[in-house]
Amino acid sequence: MIEPRERERLRSLAGRWMAQASRPVMAERRRAWTALKDLHAERPMVLFETWTLLDYVTDNELVCADPELRRLERQMLWHVRHAEEVGDDIVVEPFYRVYWHIEASSYGVDLQAEHGIDLEGGNVGYTFDYPIRTPDDIDRLIPRTWQVDRPRTERRVELLQDLFGDILPVVLHGTGAFWSGLTQDLYKMIGNDRLLLWTYDAPDALHRLMAYIRDDRLAYFDWLEREGLLGLNSTGWELVGSGSPGYTTALPVANGADGPVKLADLWVWMESQETTMISPRMFGDFFLPYMADVCRRFGLVYYGCCEPVHDRWDRIRAEIPNVRAVSISPWCDQRWMAEKLGRSCVFSRKPRPAPISGESPDWDALSADIAVTLDAARDCNLEIVYRDVYRICGDRPRLRRWADMVRAKMS
Repeated sequence: MIEPRERERLRSLAGRWMAQASRPVMAERRRAWTALKDLHAERPMVLFETWTLLDYVTDNELVCADPELRRLERQMLWHVRHAEEVGDDIVVEPFYRVYWHIEASSYGVDLQAEHGIDLEGGNVGYTFDYPIRTPDDIDRLIPRTWQVDRPRTERRVELLQDLFGDILPVVLHGTGAFWSGLTQDLYKMIGNDRLLLWTYDAPDALHRLMAYIRDDRLAYFDWLEREGLLGLNSTGWELVGSGSPGYTTALPVANGADGPVKLADLWVWMESQETTMISPRMFGDFFLPYMADVCRRFGLVYYGCCEPVHDRWDRIRAEIPNVRAVSISPWCDQRWMAEKLGRSCVFSRKPRPAPISGESPDWDALSADIAVTLDAARDCNLEIVYRDVYRICGDRPRLRRWADMVRAKMS
């Protein structure tokens, strides 16, 4: 039973959501994001990713007591607050999306994370037990299977439609993002030491594991396609890579083709942060071929996250020719990558998190960092996505100050 105050709270948030979605600037931002991902950017796009901020929405602000409604309230308040306060290029769509409820079976080994709690109660740091400790342990792995709970998903749509559908339409839309970090699951299985050493000590085992994880991803994606569970990630606010929205007209259905959505109509996000310490040659031998096999099934690829890619970019581009955007992390050589990319790919810059974190932002460092990026990537299709910031000590206005500073430097 939904309490009256819970209903009133969610309807109020739905009204604020729709008010933001109705602003004329949303259409301009949607058009500008599309131009960027179509590789004829009209201006650099700016986004501050707030979902990692530990205190952006606090428990004492929430009204709903029911756990599911409380999660919904938090998510809606988060999205609305970002749009109201930050002043970046976020797009608020005039609907609320619900995704299919999907459950996966086990790999046959336990990959549960063990989080560490810091002095302020945060639990960002984590580790795993790394169950694959010898090549023989690979025999413990089994093929995963997936199930979709259609009745549960449809009940959720009906619930939300009853709650606020007359204010904010509720739509059922596919499965959201297509992240496919093969080496992240490899790391969870064998740990960092074995990931590095098995390139020498057990190369056949490493290839066997990479083939298993590749086949797992492809089996999942093929299952989604067969079950009719795919939704476009190129026509609405969907993050298709490392904090990057996927608006584009370059994919088949986005261009008006008929029929059910296929993998070839979608973006996929591929990255490999865990292999930073692997040489480009070994990366090309042990990891990249399996990643490329997954990428071939999709229309466009967003590549990278926090890893530097300049030392292996030529290999990545050769093996994954449909890469459309690449993450330029703080450890990446910006000028080298800008010269390589030109206008052929989106330059997705990630500023260093440290200068804006903590009690006192370093505005001189933030200004200098943006100046270097704008100079290096002046001839590129540029987006600046601030990610991986966790603590701003309740100082939300600093986010708008950063966005305004970037815009001022762009003008």
